[in-house]
Amino acid sequence: MKKIALSSLVAGIVMIITSMVVGQVFSSLFPTLAKEYNNPSLFRPWSDPLMSLFFLYPFILAIVLSVVWEKTNKLFSGKTSFDKALKFGLAYWALTSITGMLISYSTFPVSLLMIVSWSISSLITVIVGSYVIVRMYK
Repeated sequence: MKKIALSSLVAGIVMIITSMVVGQVFSSLFPTLAKEYNNPSLFRPWSDPLMSLFFLYPFILAIVLSVVWEKTNKLFSGKTSFDKALKFGLAYWALTSITGMLISYSTFPVSLLMIVSWSISSLITVIVGSYVIVRMYK
């Protein structure tokens, strides 16, 4: 339990930083994304107290990743921690993000570019978080 708690905390911090950096890169490369995020008919403004839940997401995800890694780590082989984390992160991402992004694109009035940016951001964040967790479980 202690390993789950510590790895989740560290991975959560690393994932929130990673997510913010990747988000800034996408917003810089594609200014239309920033405009889309500022559309009040689509997204809550940052001043809304519910938006604080946005910062909990990486920590909840880190807990899930830690628990799943603890239960399934023997399924993911590799020579290095990165190899294992990459396989684990890709498996988690494929199971959760692909279907989630398909349903998001089909039900919300957001651009394909936003869906692609969310997908790539999620992939990078999950692999980075997985790497932290795999390393901490060594």
